[in-house]
Amino acid sequence: MNNEVIRVEDLNFNYPDTAVLRDVNFNLMKGDFLGIIGANGAGKSTLIKLILGLLPYETGKITILGGELQDVRAKIGYVSQKANSFNTDFPATVREVVIANLFPRKGLFKRFNKADEKKVDEVLDLVGMSEYKNKLIGSLSGGQQQRVFIARALVSDPELLLMDEPTVGIDAASVADIMDIICRLNKNGMTIIMTNHDTPTLLNAANKLLIFCEHGYEEFVSTSDLSLERITDILAGKRVHKHG
Repeated sequence: MNNEVIRVEDLNFNYPDTAVLRDVNFNLMKGDFLGIIGANGAGKSTLIKLILGLLPYETGKITILGGELQDVRAKIGYVSQKANSFNTDFPATVREVVIANLFPRKGLFKRFNKADEKKVDEVLDLVGMSEYKNKLIGSLSGGQQQRVFIARALVSDPELLLMDEPTVGIDAASVADIMDIICRLNKNGMTIIMTNHDTPTLLNAANKLLIFCEHGYEEFVSTSDLSLERITDILAGKRVHKHG
C-alpha cells in the first residue's frame, strides 16, 4: 500500500518582480512532519498557497494523496496566521466557527446532525476548548482563538494538515500549548506541513525540514542528524545539494 501523502516535483514560481521558488522537490509519507524554514520572502508561505491552490504554479507538479488538488481538497486542513486573517469582532461562537468548516461537505442548506455536533465536541476537547464552545470567538485570547482554528481545521477529518506560522503573535505559554497539540496530532498519524520562524521548535517537532536559502533554492533533509550549525550553513547557501 502506498502511504505517500504529498509529492512536489520540480516546482517553480515567480512573482512579477521576484523569483521565489526554484526546482522545489520533496515527498512526505503518512505521519511525516515537515517543517519549512527560511528568511522572510524566501517562499515559505508561497509554497503553502501553491499546495492549497491559492496561487497557480508555473512549472512542476504537486500530487496529493495520489491525485490532483480538486479531487482531494476535502482531505486537506489549513491553519493560517490568525493575526493576519481573522476579524475578532466577527459575531460567531466557537461552535459556529468550527462547524462552519463542514459546510463544503454538507452544503449550505443542509442541517447539521448529531454526528456533526459530536465531531465538533471531539475536536474542541482535543484542543482543550470544550468549555468555551458557546463563547464568542472575539472574546478569547489569541492563543485560545488559534486553538479554535486548529479544531476548525480538524473537524473535517483531514489527512494532511497545513499550518502557516500558527504561533505568530501568541504568548510563550500559548505557543507551548499549541505545539503540544500539534505534536500529539502528528504522533497519532496526522501528516503535517508547518512554517515557523522558531527554528529550534521545528527542529524538535519535525522529522523533516525544507530549508529555503537565497534565490528560491532549497534543501530537503531529515532532522535526525541535523544541527543548527548545518541549518545556518544551508541558509547561507553553503553545502546545498540538489536531490534527484
